[in-house]
Amino acid sequence: MTGGAGFIGSRLVRQLCVTAEKTVVFDSLHPQVHGEGATFPDEGANVICMKADIRDSDALRSAISDHAPTLVYHLAAETGTGQSYDLISRYCDVNVGGTARLIEALRQSSSPPHRVVLASSRAVYGEGAFQTDNGSLIIPAPRREERLKAGDFVPRDLAGRALRPVPTPESLPPAPASIYGSTKLMQEYLLEQGLAGMATELVLLRFQNVYGPGQSLRNPYTGVLSIFCSQILAGRTLNIFEDGEIVRDFVFVDDVVEALVKAGAAAAPGSTPINIGSGTPASILGTAQFLLKILGAPEDRFLISGDFRVGDIRHSVADIARARERLNWKPRFSLEKGLEALADWARQEASSSR
Repeated sequence: MTGGAGFIGSRLVRQLCVTAEKTVVFDSLHPQVHGEGATFPDEGANVICMKADIRDSDALRSAISDHAPTLVYHLAAETGTGQSYDLISRYCDVNVGGTARLIEALRQSSSPPHRVVLASSRAVYGEGAFQTDNGSLIIPAPRREERLKAGDFVPRDLAGRALRPVPTPESLPPAPASIYGSTKLMQEYLLEQGLAGMATELVLLRFQNVYGPGQSLRNPYTGVLSIFCSQILAGRTLNIFEDGEIVRDFVFVDDVVEALVKAGAAAAPGSTPINIGSGTPASILGTAQFLLKILGAPEDRFLISGDFRVGDIRHSVADIARARERLNWKPRFSLEKGLEALADWARQEASSSR
């Protein structure tokens, strides 16, 4: 498993240990994500940990030849839309180059795995699905900076009419609006093409906004909900971007892990992408207000600033019908239950660091 020491990967390792004879964790323990001097969270009789970079071809070949995995989970990636604009070459090197090196190592193996599961992202869709007056689904053009500066945040059609957001199905053509989204789409393409002709199945899971206990409280580029928790516990005022009505599909980490397990075990998951989300829209403002409440902070400790980031998505909610059909999966955690778990964990982390 690449990225097996991360937020999602470490939980997946613990789940796989219940049934897997052996799990190999391949992770660089990058300080931005794990902190300085980090160690692997799980290592034991049936967990083998390798500290190595996904760009290290020799390490990848050794891991695959030494352990002959029958199932590969590819989770290693640089994440975060905002940071991707500043570190373009790093995102391409890790996400695209690392995936290419993994494919090369798999193709050189005398015993390739029967399945590869990729943790992809909803970022490949760009803005996502909107509906026109005649019922057609379209992807609106990226919102222009001059409109955002004027406080016009709503996606519009070419005639300037506001569009109605709807859950995004996997049939919507990809249209990434960020460097990060483009690298995740390229991962999908590389695996589809690079594994062609091999007896290796590919399962593509497109995650929505994953959150929960254990998400980095130190990394400013990922996990808006964990960032909110850190700021609330530090007594800071939350800066709510745009008009507060940015909508996200927040999916709890344990639900995501269950989807990954099922993607590895399903008899016939198919080769087309599968959305993994809650399927429920949540505004950034409403979610922030709920976190303020359950963390015992003044509920007016936020500012709707009108700030924005070019390339940000206005509305993102997944159509998860395919996940139900292909994986027999559906989310078990409501947003309220998940946020309470996140808040409890963040509170404990803050107390232990004092």
